[in-house]
Amino acid sequence: MYHSWLDRWDDKRAQRGNALKCQTVFSLDAHLAFPIPESENIGIADFIRLVERAVADDLFFEEPAKSNFNYTWKDGWIEYQSDIKTGVAENDRIQAKVTDSITKKRALIVFHHWNARSRYKQIAAFLSRRGITVVQIAMPYHFERSRSESSYADYMISSNLGRTLQSVQQAVSDGRKLIRILEREGYEHISVLGISLGSWIAGLVAATDRAVRKAGLFLTAGSLADMVWTGDATKHVRASLEGQIDTTQLNRVWSPLNLENYTEQLARPGLELLIVVATRDTVVLPHLAEPLITKLNQAGARVDTLQLNCGHYSFSLPPYILPAGLRTIRFLTG
Repeated sequence: MYHSWLDRWDDKRAQRGNALKCQTVFSLDAHLAFPIPESENIGIADFIRLVERAVADDLFFEEPAKSNFNYTWKDGWIEYQSDIKTGVAENDRIQAKVTDSITKKRALIVFHHWNARSRYKQIAAFLSRRGITVVQIAMPYHFERSRSESSYADYMISSNLGRTLQSVQQAVSDGRKLIRILEREGYEHISVLGISLGSWIAGLVAATDRAVRKAGLFLTAGSLADMVWTGDATKHVRASLEGQIDTTQLNRVWSPLNLENYTEQLARPGLELLIVVATRDTVVLPHLAEPLITKLNQAGARVDTLQLNCGHYSFSLPPYILPAGLRTIRFLTG
């Protein structure tokens, strides 16, 4: 009875979010993610070759530029410019909310879920009281970085394949730049935590930046392409993609965003992982996390897995949030 109510509650939350979303025109726009002329007309096969070349040469997620490293830290906010320019001025200026703890020993960067409407005030307060400074970064096209023309973060994930790649590139670059800022400010132990889409960003930051000691990946999976194709929250994206590209091609185009392709990096010595899966999730289907967890274990990663019998949105409700919170505290302070 209770779980039937829970499933209906999750479904209503998903429908409410989907009411804001709409189908968009399918586009490659490879120039947004790769250094090629905008006028160059390429097909999906050429796009895939660009992706494979960039991944092979480690050019997709590059180290943040050491030049233009200006930032301000004032009144609980860190502000700085993104190294990746999208042409949307408000999106290229990052603001991160800081909730201080009593020491500068531990800092946690939090990456929120897609289309979040507010930052996680309660999570930040809970962790800061336990000696962890929490820094909540705004992901591309969210909060202060939102486009005035849109009612949701439509540029973050869409049927524009190049823009989606660029958005994730930017999110990872912005996160790594924030790590450099925290290091300059004297923080010794830096961790990341991401929820839903934020878990992909947190995982990619952890995979590409050896300064990260611990990574919490909540409501996550391996393949972003498979999540988009099967999830309730991305039905409008799938509808825009169908007939233009199949799942095999989409997985190849978005292969740099697939956490399964970074299991060796995530299994490096000195990095610990906490993965939380909701077994009733219809946004990030729980079976999509299985290949990632299996590959991490095979690679020898230090990974702790927590399964909760709830949905994507009901994860935030008691009793489910309680064991997740307690496990997170033990994970981050242990």
